[in-house]
Amino acid sequence: MDGEIFRTVMAQWPSGVVLVTTGSGQQWHGMTASAFASVSLSPPMVLVCLARGTRTHELVSSSGCFAVNILGQDQARLGRVFAGQGEVADRFAHGRWTAGVTGAPLLADAAGWLDCRVNQAHPGGDHTIFVGDVLAAASPRRVAPVLFHSRAWSRLADPLPERVAVADTGVLGALQAQGVDGARLAALARGIRLTGARVRLPGEGSGGGWSARSGSVGGFEPGSTPGATPGSREGSSGEDDLDPATASVFVREPGDVRRAAARGVGVVEFDAGAGADDDGAVPEAARRAGLTTVAHLRDAFAPHRAEHVLASITRLAEAGCDEIALAEGAGAATPMHVRALLGDACASAALRVGLRGGDGMGLVNALIAMKSGVSRFDTTLGGLDGALPAEDLLLLAGQLDVACTADREALLALKH
Repeated sequence: MDGEIFRTVMAQWPSGVVLVTTGSGQQWHGMTASAFASVSLSPPMVLVCLARGTRTHELVSSSGCFAVNILGQDQARLGRVFAGQGEVADRFAHGRWTAGVTGAPLLADAAGWLDCRVNQAHPGGDHTIFVGDVLAAASPRRVAPVLFHSRAWSRLADPLPERVAVADTGVLGALQAQGVDGARLAALARGIRLTGARVRLPGEGSGGGWSARSGSVGGFEPGSTPGATPGSREGSSGEDDLDPATASVFVREPGDVRRAAARGVGVVEFDAGAGADDDGAVPEAARRAGLTTVAHLRDAFAPHRAEHVLASITRLAEAGCDEIALAEGAGAATPMHVRALLGDACASAALRVGLRGGDGMGLVNALIAMKSGVSRFDTTLGGLDGALPAEDLLLLAGQLDVACTADREALLALKH
């Protein structure tokens, strides 16, 4: 039997892609594989077939353990790294890794992983069949698997997220620019937060930022009572009954973070690379204050910026940003651009997406984003600042039977 013909025929059998990893301490190694299968349910056992002469085979034999990391469709690039496609000094510098019970490395955001101890090893031609007892297992996230078929990487139809969350990042700023007074802004901010949506409190000046030099946020304290004097904390219906995670402010420097925390805000946002000495300063200050950090990348879906944006996402995630917001910007994003960027980016960090409304493509791109793994969106009630209207996104989610963290009907009531 001709080996090349055999390989060509077997290539017609589509399979999932896993990373088989092993080692202990600092000696980690791994490789991309598709020869993986379940063996037994009770007790749980799986098998992997590893080519003799490979470093992974040698280390599995000596350590007596291995882990199987099932890749999601957005992790094809990682699969190529572990397949040796391209010069990479340290394969484990890509992705987030932790040590399992056996000491084998586990991919923290894999579609699933299994931590195994070798039970049996059987010869299989130029491979060894390692049968392992599964000591621990988890499915860190819901995502379609990456597939390998006919020597090419492919994917299944995309699952939708279980639920979506929206933040209103523009309505208060837009109304403030129109001269709406602080008391009305405070009442609207509270109303939006009570729907379950997060709202960005307005700041001073045209930049929409928030300065520690100010004694209030946008002319009112986050804890002000609707209808009360701006800045007042009198009354029992103030901030105490609201989740701090439903209010955010834009900061320009790390020194602003402490003042934001003192006013009951749970989230701080900042422009990546614009205003702070380095992009790690604000996340570090927020971490000390117990706040969530959102870093913003502007004009993220412009095709010529793709590599820069991907590199920035990795850098910001490593700097400790809890969420990274990708904004559409002035140049209209096409579904292909959205798909291409998010396909590579969603495995690297917790992303949120801000899309434009009014051009007919906002909801299309929102659907593409959902099917690419995004579940957090920056919107604006009524689309006042040109952003995708929050109520439209929530309507789309409802039509798709995707749960929402915000009440659409309550948001609509606020428009009147």
